[in-house]
Amino acid sequence: MSHDTRLGKTGPEPPPSAQPASTPRPPEAGRVPPVLRVACFLSNFDRFAITPLLVAVAAGFQVRLDEVVLVASGYFFAYGCAQPVWGMLSDRYGRLRVIRFSLAAAAVCGLASAAAPTLTVLVVLRIATGAFFGAVVPTSLTYVGDTVSPAVRQRALSDLQVALAIGTAAATLVAGGVSELLSWRAMLALSAVLAAITVFATRGLSESMTATTLRRPTEQLGSVLRLRWSWVVMFFGLVEGAVLLGCFTFLAPALQDQGVGTMGAGGVTALYGVGTLAFSRLLKRVAMRPAWSLLAAGGLMMAGGFLVASLSLSVAGIAVAAILLGGGWSFFHSSLQTWATTLVPAARGTAVALFVSALFVGSSIGSGLGGPLTEHGHYQELFAVAAVTAVPLTVLAAWLRTRYTPTDS
Repeated sequence: MSHDTRLGKTGPEPPPSAQPASTPRPPEAGRVPPVLRVACFLSNFDRFAITPLLVAVAAGFQVRLDEVVLVASGYFFAYGCAQPVWGMLSDRYGRLRVIRFSLAAAAVCGLASAAAPTLTVLVVLRIATGAFFGAVVPTSLTYVGDTVSPAVRQRALSDLQVALAIGTAAATLVAGGVSELLSWRAMLALSAVLAAITVFATRGLSESMTATTLRRPTEQLGSVLRLRWSWVVMFFGLVEGAVLLGCFTFLAPALQDQGVGTMGAGGVTALYGVGTLAFSRLLKRVAMRPAWSLLAAGGLMMAGGFLVASLSLSVAGIAVAAILLGGGWSFFHSSLQTWATTLVPAARGTAVALFVSALFVGSSIGSGLGGPLTEHGHYQELFAVAAVTAVPLTVLAAWLRTRYTPTDS
């Protein structure tokens, strides 16, 4: 039985006004343009560099640490909530226009943040910076969806995963070093300057699509939400965010609860970035295999990572868990991303942005639900619940992926 009878048709053909004027030429061998990889690196670099700077910011403004938490939480909230807006704008006006504008605006806000005279001004500017940087990753994913055929898209998206992994790993190391040697303001300025340089570097790229100016945002949103498969993929993103991202947050606190210092705990959990990088390279070699098998492999690593953490909260146990979770992210998450790019080609940006937004909402839910357990030191129980939850998530995602036929294949 085809997927149409189970979950609804994949949607009507897009109107002529939504079709590209000409078919864009795909990158050679399905590769992502280097400048987009740099842009994605910067997005993660700026986002993950915030947390290590909080202590320095508190000292700089001579306030308590709990007063500056909004600098990070406000950034993360804006980063996630702005996703659907950027998706609809990229469908209407074009991918590169959105990337260039958002990077330029992020550069301006970043430089202003570095010169912020008060904590209140800094919070407002960091919220704005998060909203602008939030456009880069989903719009880059959409650009790949526009320009790379489904047959090799998984391999191309793994290039972005590598860039994101490097950005994550580099952020903590560079932020700590720059903050200690110079100041937290210098770190914010560094991200801003790099973003401005990247804007100019995108001038050599051609747009991946003709702007669909005749389609209103409500039509774009409706075309995605009417498709039942969109809800399926968003649901998987929501649960993945709760399990993988939400529970990953507690790996470092679990080590600290065992007496490991802050720097040591941070260094161990940074192996997540190493795992993501290594498994992303492996993914490029096996990307042509059936999508369900990649989801299954990623889900198995996700469940295995949390299982190891639930059995051992030692440095070795958490290190192994972090590496396996990096592999789970590389395989499971990238496979969901690829799935999201095939849902509604005429509103691809909106579909991808809604998926990413669901991921961030899920991460907030997961960390919120895990808080009460960790407050009483029940880290092993939390990781056990995450491992158990990952099993039906993996089975259901892999099975339904076999029932789905892409609309742009």
